[in-house]
Amino acid sequence: MPAPPPASVTPPSTPAGSVGPTQAQTDVSAFDIEVRAPDAVRELLERHLELQRYRAVTDLDDAELARLIVLAERNVRNLVGTLGYFSPDIRITQEGSTAQRPKVVVGVTPGEPTQTRSVAIDFSGDVAGSPDADAAAQREEIRRNWRLPIGQRFTQDGWDSAKTQALRGLVARRYPAGRLADSLADIDATTQSANLSLRLDSGPLYRLGPMQVSGIQRYDPLLVPRLARLAPGSVYDQNRLLEAQQRLASSGYFDSAAIFVDPESDPAAAPVQVQVREAPRQKVILGVGITTDGGPRASVEHTHHRVPGIGWRAVTKLQLERKSPFAQTEWTAIPDEGGWRWGALGRAERLDDDELVTRAQRLRFGRSQAGDRIDRNMYLQYDRASVQTKSPTAIADSDTGDGSAISGNYVWTGRYFDSLPFPGKGYGLGFELGGGVTLGSERKPFLRTTGRWLGVKSLTASRLSLRAEAGAVVAADSSRIPGTLLFRTGGDNTVRGYGYRDIGVERANGVTGPGRYMAVGSIEWQRPIRRNGLPTEWEHTLFIDAGSVAERPKDLKPKVGVGTGVRWRSPIGPLQIDVAYGLEPKKLRLHMSVGFVF
Repeated sequence: MPAPPPASVTPPSTPAGSVGPTQAQTDVSAFDIEVRAPDAVRELLERHLELQRYRAVTDLDDAELARLIVLAERNVRNLVGTLGYFSPDIRITQEGSTAQRPKVVVGVTPGEPTQTRSVAIDFSGDVAGSPDADAAAQREEIRRNWRLPIGQRFTQDGWDSAKTQALRGLVARRYPAGRLADSLADIDATTQSANLSLRLDSGPLYRLGPMQVSGIQRYDPLLVPRLARLAPGSVYDQNRLLEAQQRLASSGYFDSAAIFVDPESDPAAAPVQVQVREAPRQKVILGVGITTDGGPRASVEHTHHRVPGIGWRAVTKLQLERKSPFAQTEWTAIPDEGGWRWGALGRAERLDDDELVTRAQRLRFGRSQAGDRIDRNMYLQYDRASVQTKSPTAIADSDTGDGSAISGNYVWTGRYFDSLPFPGKGYGLGFELGGGVTLGSERKPFLRTTGRWLGVKSLTASRLSLRAEAGAVVAADSSRIPGTLLFRTGGDNTVRGYGYRDIGVERANGVTGPGRYMAVGSIEWQRPIRRNGLPTEWEHTLFIDAGSVAERPKDLKPKVGVGTGVRWRSPIGPLQIDVAYGLEPKKLRLHMSVGFVF
């Protein structure tokens, strides 16, 4: 097979009387070149034709130019062959003499393109005879993903790309020392067909050995292996190494991380090399922003990655805004070998929904585990809510959410999206189950549960985003459940077309309070905005949201909002700008938010 043409570059000019590269731009040219061929062939020949080198030789005579024309035919044939044309009709002629600045005309009729007739992919090394089901699956996956299948047009670029992809499929897991042992493209120019064969040598099976960490000074040396979760003895998998690298880089403890395995090391226990660059022990983040739910906001956040004495991380945040200002501190330990970590949280907040003002405090202590797809959380929690109404009419404490309670809770979240924070397909599922007792003069038990689901379905040139959420608190009617454990909905990320927490239970005095049952659903159609036929970073959406809050399931009656909006794939996550019409309030609302959270 002829070698592929070099990458397109812009070379320096060639002085008169010299021989330069094929793409050289001459100061003085001895002859012109005209290529008459289909566009793809013409562009290739104009860039890489060997004759281009001799245009700067100004003292060529007719005999020398004729010799160059004869030699050029082989060069043209090789170049056209890289595009899969192996029986072209080539005519190279000279118009005019060297005394009159001649023109060399290169005419090419490429003929029929060569098609792939057969493909044989063989293996040697451990992967060839391993009884392991994963090795058999890897062989079949490489064959199934072959990029130059039977019936497809053969080109040199396609042949090289297919071999590269096959080798990547081999070294991606189990066999980092794999190599392309042999390859052959047998071309039959008379039938315009190609018989392809290659052999991949996997070498030995690699298993991970001990972890060798460099760059740790400020933090506990146990932090890296516990975040990476690469157990010695496990089979080499490039994706697992990349996921471990991402966990380290996104943990907050490190500014950068790199993980690699040397293919020249012992296959039975290949050392895992980890290089990290530590983040500062402390940092402060100042923020300003605006939301359509809460208006302007300002925040300050302080992080201490290793609190003296206990070694935990402490994140303390103060946020100021009109609707829901809060102060919060959360302390977490480094994870154990199973990925579980202890944590404690304290939070004080003020919620103003224009009718009720809730001042709430929360204390939490428990354990959490953050996995690649699944998060788990178990904790004890104390909640206290003091509620004041802006209405002159009195309202019962049990109706406003004034009270306190202690509860035990379990939270499970699974994320099965193809990519974050811009999912194109997949789904997320989460639920929370808790039980506790109210405090105060009367102590009454209660149960609380919530469930949520988000599905993204890809269509031909668009996609659908479906969302559902439900919650329930089961307790005696007179129980004073804190309002932070009850339900309100409405706003940017729930039911658009309604204000923040506008949807609740309407009490006898006209005040909207929290309820014990909640249901929310949404369907959104998302379509990329195209420019010149290509998708941009912007999308257009149409949506319908519905939600309801009630004291009893039978009283749930949906409040609907419909609207349209745009999405922008910003560097910090999806930016959402929506205009929604609430069917009950009969007015338009603007909604803006940033980020993808599930």
